[in-house]
Amino acid sequence: MAKILIVEDDLTFSQLLEGFFKKHQHEPTVVHNIKNAYRTLDQKEYDLLLVDYRLPDGTGLDILSYLNSQGLDLPLVIMTSFNDVRTAVKSIQQGASDYITKPVNPDELLMIVKNALEKDKEEDVAKISSDDDTIKGHSPSADKLYEHINLVAPTDMSVIIQGESGTGKEYAARALHKQSKRASKPFIAIDCGALSKDLAASELFGHIKGAFTGAISDKQGQFEAANGGTLFLDEVGNLSYEVQIKLLRALQERVVQPLGSTKSIPVNVRIIAATNDDLANSVANGSFREDLYHRINEFKIQLPPLRERGKDLELFIEHFVKLSNKELGRNVKHISEEAKTLLQQYDWPGNLRELKNVVKRMVLLSPTETAEVSALPDEMILAIRHTAPKPVGSDLKAINEANEKALIIETLVKVKYNKSQAAKLLNIDRKTLYSKMERYEIE
Repeated sequence: MAKILIVEDDLTFSQLLEGFFKKHQHEPTVVHNIKNAYRTLDQKEYDLLLVDYRLPDGTGLDILSYLNSQGLDLPLVIMTSFNDVRTAVKSIQQGASDYITKPVNPDELLMIVKNALEKDKEEDVAKISSDDDTIKGHSPSADKLYEHINLVAPTDMSVIIQGESGTGKEYAARALHKQSKRASKPFIAIDCGALSKDLAASELFGHIKGAFTGAISDKQGQFEAANGGTLFLDEVGNLSYEVQIKLLRALQERVVQPLGSTKSIPVNVRIIAATNDDLANSVANGSFREDLYHRINEFKIQLPPLRERGKDLELFIEHFVKLSNKELGRNVKHISEEAKTLLQQYDWPGNLRELKNVVKRMVLLSPTETAEVSALPDEMILAIRHTAPKPVGSDLKAINEANEKALIIETLVKVKYNKSQAAKLLNIDRKTLYSKMERYEIE
């Protein structure tokens, strides 16, 4: 049983969610705006938050920011409409556990909630490995990546790993650590984006009892915990300016000073930092110290986005299908040609993290050995249709046919392939709809 806080302004839908979770032995609490969500979080502890993206007094990202500012390490799942999927991906970049689109599929919702509750906070969900069985890509960009890792791993150079969210930055950092002389020592990962300004210094350097309100005992910092090994600072650009100063001192003098203490503790760690954005821009606008940037940027590794990795996509899909079959007790052996084409056409803004989630959902919704296009998220199909290339030239008939085909597909997706309802919305009869579907090769 999990205590779940539901933040949803649609009264009917929130009641349905409340009844659904009670039926599955969870303990839901419902509020309808951000203000009441804050008040409820102050009064009671929860295991998970299920938050609508668009709320009367803000967005789900406001609640995510509040959790980070209060140091509340709670899984948060964003609920969103088709049109807000890109924003949902952005919420994952900022620390949300996952997102789900409306209308909500019950099996998918249970899976997402289960995953969010069970997910180990120190494990990167974009990590593409199963135990020690790691799959590697074979594209030119992948070959260049592994070449750089092999080159710099045996050294003690500080490394910046730069890439979009979900490209596997922690996986690359762990690979660097495993191939280094420090492999037998600790690998400590810190999500700097989830640390509030007040908690970051304590997390990195530790504190002594009484150093600040709530410091009821001594705490060892992660620098000290990683002594002799590797410290991975994910989203390092989110550290406050004051913490950047302390971090620079720790790297230059190889000592840390816990908050409230006058004692300096010697440390020997290798720093690997990761960022979504180019830190050089942050240096230029004054939000990141230039001296710290040069200290941690002894070598830079650029991770390519999934859309630029060519046939590696097929390898990753096959790998995630195998993992999902094992985890969900399914036996998916094939992907239909239509579904495979859509997977290859999509631009994957959430990269490996998004691919893993989409494949897992597809396997969950495929009771047979073949995964069909109906198991793919509707918002993904709509995104592909909206970005499909339009016919060029002045062939009016071709342009009209392309637009008509796109409208029929979009309507079918909207009504879950109910052809009677689709025909009604399109203001045509079923016979005409079937004729057009056959003409445009819409399955």
